[in-house]
Amino acid sequence: MRARLILGIVFVTLLASPSDGAAQRSERINPMISLHEQGRPLFGLYAPANRGGRRGAAAAYKSPMELARETLGFLESDFIFNGSMERDVDRGLPAWSEYVDALISSGATARNRPLVVKTPNIAKDPAGAISNISRQLNSGASGVMFVGVESAEEVRQGLAAMRFASRGGTRLDDVGAAPAYWGLSEAEYREKADLWPINPTGELINWTIVESHVGLANVREIAAVDGIGVLWPGAGTLRGLFSTTSPDGRRALDEEAWEAAIQQVLAACKEFDVPCGYPANAGDIEMRLEQGFSVFVMSWGESGFTTVDLGRRASVR
Repeated sequence: MRARLILGIVFVTLLASPSDGAAQRSERINPMISLHEQGRPLFGLYAPANRGGRRGAAAAYKSPMELARETLGFLESDFIFNGSMERDVDRGLPAWSEYVDALISSGATARNRPLVVKTPNIAKDPAGAISNISRQLNSGASGVMFVGVESAEEVRQGLAAMRFASRGGTRLDDVGAAPAYWGLSEAEYREKADLWPINPTGELINWTIVESHVGLANVREIAAVDGIGVLWPGAGTLRGLFSTTSPDGRRALDEEAWEAAIQQVLAACKEFDVPCGYPANAGDIEMRLEQGFSVFVMSWGESGFTTVDLGRRASVR
């Protein structure tokens, strides 16, 4: 692990916001929104995780506290992203909640480590989405990503689930552990936990991802929905969508069609003035910045750290 990561762990009690000085001075709780309001790009990482490790395998498994300290050790990530609940919130939420509890114990807050999570496909279970999104927000998340979006209506349903009834939404009334992670009283949390940019003073953000032929066909009407904070092309899923298998079993990517799909989403972002996100790596982040993407998520580890470095330097952050 690089030296600065180790130093970050040693000095964890001295942690400040992972964003730059301007964002640190902001009165906002959610530093991601501060950066959006300044027109600056964001660079974040997937949360560190036990990939293949088991509790019985001491050498491989890391406790929630170890993962939390590792998270706090890298100071330059603008957010922490998690996709473990994309298919099943019931299954993924317990481990995620343990991790968030460990983050709180280690000194993390929504101000210095805002959390964004994937939620299951809304169109498949609109009623269930209300419970799913409510519980995920109750864990302390500052953002929720809607996956596989194919229509404006499912975006609106999801956005409503991020807002309390007092704001015209459908979010369940319980707030769970969210105030603790945000460092607020329950009353203060309820006041702040609304959706930006619909509410200019709101502290919650939505990410919406388009990753199918139907979604691409409807991307303009999706991008036009008021309340989307960041629109993403699902580059990985789209890669599979534009790949074929030859008789000998080899996969071949139609790179031109794949790139055209990515650019179609970017064009919709630009038309409707919505920030556009991309899952970058060290080989393409500078190119994607030049194209107009402004929110980037990378895998945890040295490759991701390097990509964050490259992006920050290229954007003078």
